[in-house]
Amino acid sequence: MLHPPTSLPAAASPSAGQEAAAGEPLVRFRGVQKTYDGVHVVVQDLDLDIRRGEFLTLLGPSGSGKTTTLMMLAGFESPTAGDIVLEGRPITRTPPHKRHFGMVFQNYALFPHLSVGGNVAYPLTVRKVAKAEQEQRVARALGMVRLDGMADRLPSQLSGGQQQRVALARALVFEPKLVLMDEPLGALDKQLREHMQIELKELHRQLGVTFVYVTHDQGEALTMSDRVAVFNDGAIQQIDVVDRMYEAPANRFVAGFIGDSTALKGTVRAAHVDNSSDRCGIVLTDGRVIAGVNVNGVSVGAEVEACIRPERIVLHAQPVERGNVLQAVVSGVIYFGDHLRLLCDVGAGQAPAVVKLPLSASVVPQAGNDVWLEFPPDFTRIYR
Repeated sequence: MLHPPTSLPAAASPSAGQEAAAGEPLVRFRGVQKTYDGVHVVVQDLDLDIRRGEFLTLLGPSGSGKTTTLMMLAGFESPTAGDIVLEGRPITRTPPHKRHFGMVFQNYALFPHLSVGGNVAYPLTVRKVAKAEQEQRVARALGMVRLDGMADRLPSQLSGGQQQRVALARALVFEPKLVLMDEPLGALDKQLREHMQIELKELHRQLGVTFVYVTHDQGEALTMSDRVAVFNDGAIQQIDVVDRMYEAPANRFVAGFIGDSTALKGTVRAAHVDNSSDRCGIVLTDGRVIAGVNVNGVSVGAEVEACIRPERIVLHAQPVERGNVLQAVVSGVIYFGDHLRLLCDVGAGQAPAVVKLPLSASVVPQAGNDVWLEFPPDFTRIYR
């Protein structure tokens, strides 16, 4: 784990004026748009508040607008319309070097001819910080990222993970209010990437600096973030804390993009079931009926999908007499190391239902076995 810093950056110890404004967002996007050719809008009407001290991840597929949003916040891209405000001051036209944000890139962007210490000291050098203070700050920053004693090495003498730590130390050394990270772990192997995720989250907890992080890796976003903003087609589809993002996706795209889901196609038969205004019943193409949460307020006759997480499906080896149960046939069993996944054919032209079972499950059906899958209504979400 990371060593606790000997002293926290200024951003972690707000002034009286900052404390008074603690309830206000650190950064606000208001009506921000971006187009490169005047026709195709890359980011559309973006309203986004970034809270002071949070770890916010911008998540989405390639071309969704997440990286462009980060680049506009950094100042490397200019909005076509709208404003970006930092602590109540517009920074839309402020050049990058005057925003004083830390930045960590996927390719590290280290100077190969400078030592580790020289790389970390660079932001202080351009800010004309005294040499003695530079040495103190560099030593402190390298200690934060567990690189004590490596100040004299060249980047080429370090592993990928160590180089990424140098880039992070350089972003933190001048005590920024905001640290921006663009796919910083993308070049690392899986095991090292997962280790660095834990270290980054711990460093954020220690320092209290605001982190804005871009990734297309859903697991990475859920592991590290306080909140996640899911982008698609240049717009935020949902922004929420990680557990609600996973358990209560706002629409079909988020349900399919975050984690795994089983999706059943059907038609709304009843807009209200079980005396609840937020539940509806749908009929599948073969006439079977299931109920779930009516997320989008769909009405009778609408074509919809019922989505549920694999671990929320209850598997029965024998018929059960209750609602929301579909008979299926196991078509495959996949070993995932820490759990098993069953692929189940529910018929009616539906995609296979995926059921997640712990290794300790008392009964594990085999391919060809009949099973009965229970879809708890509270975890079955109906999307238009």
